Amino acid sequence: MTCEREANAATPLIILGAEVHAAEMAEIVERANLAKPTWNLLGFLSPSDEKIGRTVNGYPVLGSAKRIPELPQAAFVPSFGFPRGLLPPLDRMVSLVDPSAFVSRTATIGRGCAIYPHCFIGLNARVGDVVFALSGCVINHDDVIGDRVTLASRAALAGEVTVEPDCYLGQGCLIREKLTIGHGSLIGMGAVVVEDVLPNSVMAGNPARRLRDRT
Repeated sequence: MTCEREANAATPLIILGAEVHAAEMAEIVERANLAKPTWNLLGFLSPSDEKIGRTVNGYPVLGSAKRIPELPQAAFVPSFGFPRGLLPPLDRMVSLVDPSAFVSRTATIGRGCAIYPHCFIGLNARVGDVVFALSGCVINHDDVIGDRVTLASRAALAGEVTVEPDCYLGQGCLIREKLTIGHGSLIGMGAVVVEDVLPNSVMAGNPARRLRDRT
């Protein structure tokens, strides 16, 4: 009965998306609840009607994103790639942080973020809204991460880095301290960035070089 009461008291939560990352996020919810009962995970909303009625990692796909207005008591957290035009207002979104992540008490995290296991968010770091950070990412002291940035696994930023909105940082890339990654840029897997990056750039290599515009 105690567990049932705790589940009923927890905030109803729906994950937006029904693909592999959404399935992984369901397990992050479970891990977070083991540390402190917080969420009552109701299931998923898919961007389309294709997966309605299916079960994903033990939870139902409740419908498409069209159902968001029908669920006023629920909070939402988007998975990777969920269409921006289908997102609910920011005040309906919450962030999901795995218990194994280190988040400095002086850091701030916006709404609609997913922080995977073993991430590090350092002193005075600022993470914007709808940021998706896969496992093992390092966001060091005084970094500023803009809205809608994705960090693939083990992306590592030195201190005082600014990543402007809508960037994608590939798996295992390294960013030198005090640099700016311009709006909408893509940093390739394993790239080593040693200079500021112009907006809408595709960067690759060690040291990273600009390949083309990101269209």
